[in-house]
Amino acid sequence: MAARILIVDDDERLRAGLSEMVTAMGHIAETACDGEDALEKLGNGSVDVITTDLMMPRMDGFQFLRALLERGDLTPAIVLTGFGSMTQAISIVHDLQAFWFLEKPVQPGVLATLLERAIRHGNLLKETERLQRQLGYQGYLMDLVGTSLPMRHVYSLIQQVAPSSASVLITGESGTGKEMVANAIHKLSPRADRPFVAINCAALPETLMESELFGHEKGSFTDAVERRAGCFEQAHQGTLFLDEIGEMPLSTQAKLLRVLEDSSVRRIGGSTEIPVDVRVIAATNRAVDVAFKEKRIREDLYYRLNVFHIALPPLRHRKEDLPALAQAMIKELNGKHGTRVTDLHPDTLEALTNYMWPGNIRELRNILERAAIVANEGTVMPGHLPRGFGSAAQPEAPAAPDKSEISLTVHAGTELREIENAYILLTLKLTRNNKRRAAEILGISVRTLHNRLAQIREPEPIEEPEHAPM
Repeated sequence: MAARILIVDDDERLRAGLSEMVTAMGHIAETACDGEDALEKLGNGSVDVITTDLMMPRMDGFQFLRALLERGDLTPAIVLTGFGSMTQAISIVHDLQAFWFLEKPVQPGVLATLLERAIRHGNLLKETERLQRQLGYQGYLMDLVGTSLPMRHVYSLIQQVAPSSASVLITGESGTGKEMVANAIHKLSPRADRPFVAINCAALPETLMESELFGHEKGSFTDAVERRAGCFEQAHQGTLFLDEIGEMPLSTQAKLLRVLEDSSVRRIGGSTEIPVDVRVIAATNRAVDVAFKEKRIREDLYYRLNVFHIALPPLRHRKEDLPALAQAMIKELNGKHGTRVTDLHPDTLEALTNYMWPGNIRELRNILERAAIVANEGTVMPGHLPRGFGSAAQPEAPAAPDKSEISLTVHAGTELREIENAYILLTLKLTRNNKRRAAEILGISVRTLHNRLAQIREPEPIEEPEHAPM
């Protein structure tokens, strides 16, 4: 597609020569005799690239570029400089944000290359400006809210990766909004009109994991009463979000890796490969180095998923976003519950700000949902918050118990399983029944901990004596 090039030069012969050169390259050339003439023509319509001389009557190149900068016009400008003004040209590139400079006499090949780069640069600036308008300069991107620097960085990363089909790995604590980020990437991508399928790997029993992911044929196992398409087939030409990927069994991770590499899936009990075109976005609340050490994530799968990485900040690191977050949530909750809450009392907002939010955005929403129901209308007062909320300073994260406190008396002849069970229960006690933290200390997954607890709490079968007493 032809680009519009504005040539600004007071020398009519040079203007004509450059115009012919630009036209021969397949572009549309427009001309102006000085800076004032150029600004007038820019007022009648935009151009893709500007080439400008420095020394001109009425308004020279310096004044012209400064006027563009003050107007916020980001059109790439190439400065044409004669002998002896190279230092000035370089200074203009730095101080007045010109795209580049070109020494006279202009060589057609050099100009063609520079114009191509300037056009590409201008297109990137226009796309960035479009996305910034979408944000509305209010800190909103799809369902994400926040004007803090960490969130603006997240928005930038989303905007960069969304147009591609690259796999994305999102990391962050529980409740930070990883699924909302995945949804935003999908909605801003070329796949926006295709399915977005989300699956929580931590919520599925290991026996159902592969069936959910890959599907199954009728009769492939006891409960397979009919054929079922898995998540990959459901998300064909769209996006599949795998939440808590670190909770997926390693055997399933190996099969997932094969699907990602081959772009095809075989249902359980099936014999044919089904082609799938799916963009995969994965998320984990585990630190990657810890996940590797604990063998929770296969390294080859990690590198396949981590083409692009987005790290979400916890709420305690972006508390300046609390007013906007609260207002957005209140609006949503009013629609859900029919309440007419308008705002937060300053003391309520102070209490929310002083809290450390270990549960992040999810916890904030739960607190505000209760407060909105209790308040029903008007302003949310401190008394509408749960009793005792914020009365004591909250830790940034559950602290690891002092290992010197963990002691266990073991008697000779005790079975190993019994010792393990006692240690699990002691660890739970020390973490005040925080199962996720206990699992981290024990070096097992939350699912494994739940399974072990179910076995511990299951009553032992009563053994019948071989012979009844006489």
